[in-house]
Amino acid sequence: MSTLVYINSSNGIGKAALEVVSYAKKLGSDVTVVANGSADEAALAYLGEYGASKVMVDRSVEDPQQITRMVNAAAEATGANTVVFSHDLTAKAVAPRLSVKMKAGLVSGAVAVPEGDKVKVNVFSGKAFGHVKINTDKKIISLLPNSIQPEGGGSACSVEDFASNAGDAAIKVLETKKPEGEIPLPEAELVVSAGRGLKGPENWGMVEELASELGAATACSRPVADIGWRPHHEHVGQTGVAIRPNLYIAAGISGAIQHLAGVNGSKVIVVVNTDSEAPFFKAADYGIVGDAFEVIPRLTEAVKKFKSSN
Repeated sequence: MSTLVYINSSNGIGKAALEVVSYAKKLGSDVTVVANGSADEAALAYLGEYGASKVMVDRSVEDPQQITRMVNAAAEATGANTVVFSHDLTAKAVAPRLSVKMKAGLVSGAVAVPEGDKVKVNVFSGKAFGHVKINTDKKIISLLPNSIQPEGGGSACSVEDFASNAGDAAIKVLETKKPEGEIPLPEAELVVSAGRGLKGPENWGMVEELASELGAATACSRPVADIGWRPHHEHVGQTGVAIRPNLYIAAGISGAIQHLAGVNGSKVIVVVNTDSEAPFFKAADYGIVGDAFEVIPRLTEAVKKFKSSN
């Protein structure tokens, strides 16, 4: 019995990749990784330290239909009865297709290691937990990023080329633009976010300064992205990027239900708002009723002082 993990290495091997390999190892079986993308052999071999016994790589695969065929071929080659994905855009496109091909039960957005044949997931936009039972012999699970802590301690594994014969791509990628020097939001453990309460894009410097001091990613609410104050890849919420950081600081965001749905998996939420009746305070672990233009600089100075004393 073996478990297969799919990883897209186009952006390198990030924390999400280490999480899914660790998660698969906890399922108690041999772990094989099937990957596409451009990561070099050393980076792929590093997955062995988190539980992979080997990595099979096909760099010719690009679009979701090709990836589906590649993962299916790898599952057949390894005899895997369980396939694990990170719950990202690729998984949302590939896992349902693969479920049909493999005749496998699918659970999307797992947040913990299965207990018996039941998988824990978020339900009702993160307001509650559900336990989904998989009745099929073959299983597909996608893991929400930042749900478990990667566990190393192993050693580098072998990497081998895999001819998946995935066919031609239905979609041709002409150009890929990647944010440089930024922490990917789904993998960020600390996030500083702001909304229309900042009054204009010219005031974002203080948000970026606090994020820089904390080593955090920056984010924003949907209205801010829609009016062009910040790039759309920073938009978090139900219609943007769903995140689960250890700390989420929100300044000048009222906390509409659509925004909360994308961030309520955060371990600790800190809200700064002048309106004491803002809905976000009901979801916050810590709330500061005050002007972000006064509070954020003071938080930044406090972080600087703490860092200088250690």
